[in-house]
Amino acid sequence: MLRVRTAPRFPVRLPVDHFLLAILAAVAVAAVLPAQGVAATVVEHAVTALIVVLFFLYGARLHPDEALQGLRHWRLHLTILGFTYVAFPLLGLALRGVVPWLLPASLYPGLLYVTLVPSTVQSSVTFTSIARGNVAGAIVSASASNLLGVLLTPLLVMAVMRTSGSAHGDASAIGSIVLQLLVPFLVGQLARRWIGDWVSEHRKPLKLVDQGVIVLVVYAAFSEGMREQIWSRVDVLDVLRLVLVVLVVIAVMLALTWVVARRLGFDYGDCVAIQMCGTKKSLATGLPMASVLFAGQSVGLLVLPLMIFHQLQLMACATLAQRYAARQDRAASASALGEN
Repeated sequence: MLRVRTAPRFPVRLPVDHFLLAILAAVAVAAVLPAQGVAATVVEHAVTALIVVLFFLYGARLHPDEALQGLRHWRLHLTILGFTYVAFPLLGLALRGVVPWLLPASLYPGLLYVTLVPSTVQSSVTFTSIARGNVAGAIVSASASNLLGVLLTPLLVMAVMRTSGSAHGDASAIGSIVLQLLVPFLVGQLARRWIGDWVSEHRKPLKLVDQGVIVLVVYAAFSEGMREQIWSRVDVLDVLRLVLVVLVVIAVMLALTWVVARRLGFDYGDCVAIQMCGTKKSLATGLPMASVLFAGQSVGLLVLPLMIFHQLQLMACATLAQRYAARQDRAASASALGEN
């Protein structure tokens, strides 16, 4: 019987979405028409108000009861949080050694900041699901990372970026952090009993609100950067070097999370959850936080590494998740043939 060899399946599309295009458009518009004078003041106040709304929605959307119920698998969650808030910051500090021979000093603070922000929720869970991993564990750990990140990221920024000699959030920013991030988040959590169902039913339009706020934050950050002539401090070669360093960071963390998870005795599903959650950094949370934590400083260059990291991590994890899924499918097929 003649067998027809099918072509290998490739992703239908690369994980480059309209959100990324909107962010790139915001950077382009800021380069040509940066907010100046009265417009800059209006944009600044709008960003402040919308960040309050954004973190209120984060609080209303996350389920703290899921994290409490998932504490039974505490080893998994502690391992993921350990990679997010311990291993990543240590790697960020170690990267100080590549300055200035590989990475310019002006880009290092932003790279260090990347290592301090929380993990993502949606993409971590999605890729864990595609790879046939522990989806429930991924949901709990990613949610816990964001819940804790509202407190841990500002504290890490003040501790790590101050001691490293990089740009840092001043201790006087604590009041702004509490008012703009923590209070709205907690109010959103308290309001879940009344608006939780409404938020779930309107998830898609609210996601557009989230993305719109982030695009405005990007525009405001790069407008400020244009006013302060940040591009005079870096060139195209510097950005290409940053991309190279980010790729190395992603590769190191992907390998480290998998190897450590296997050494600790986790099964396949948990290893996937650890890798997919423990290697992510959230653009949606990191950008608004940066505008609060580094208020009064030029944040254009500071958020550039996070924007690059975000897209590259999606592409790397999408590729890995599909390979894992294909491997699981082959194993299942082989097992079914063996039983027959």
